[in-house]
Amino acid sequence: MDVLYNQTNKLIQHTQQRFKVLEGNVVNANEIEVEIAENITQIQRNCEKLDLYVHKLPLEQRQNGKMRCDQLKYDNRHMQAALEAAKQRRLRRETAASEREQLLSRRFAPNPDLTAINIDYSVQHQNSLHNAHRGVDEMLYTGSNTLDSLRSQRSTLKGAHKRIIDMANVLGVSNHTMRLIEKRVSEDKVVFAGGVLTTFVVIILVIVYLT
Repeated sequence: MDVLYNQTNKLIQHTQQRFKVLEGNVVNANEIEVEIAENITQIQRNCEKLDLYVHKLPLEQRQNGKMRCDQLKYDNRHMQAALEAAKQRRLRRETAASEREQLLSRRFAPNPDLTAINIDYSVQHQNSLHNAHRGVDEMLYTGSNTLDSLRSQRSTLKGAHKRIIDMANVLGVSNHTMRLIEKRVSEDKVVFAGGVLTTFVVIILVIVYLT
């Protein structure tokens, strides 16, 4: 067991030295990583054998042997994590170098056709917005005229209603006739209110649709 332990310990020390070489070596980094990975695999196998030897030791030596074996396993796991970190750093360096090389070798050329298409699309979009605004203005103007017309008709109806009442009082029109007239006036008010509400709804829908 001692011989295998010493061999494994030396292999760990050698692998740690290879990590130092890996940090300053960019050209042969991949080869060094493969070597370190093989050493880690061998250390793992040796630790498995040492576990078997530990169980065969006398009880008074078993605890010490287990501690020594656990230390080798801890060092090996630490090197596995360090190897993965080194691989990630290498990949990032290679990716950055590749992207830098592609950027330096890329040739930029103007594209008149694409520029013309973008300008035409912008002009078309601006014209569409202008037409939409003009349509909304026209709808607002029409709605305003409609409301003015409804107000004028309402004033006319009020005047006619007042004149009819005056004439009825003068001519002595019956109460039944007066109620019919008032009912008609109430219905006209409902029609007027419905027209105003419908106009507002149409204007709002047009504004929402065009914008």
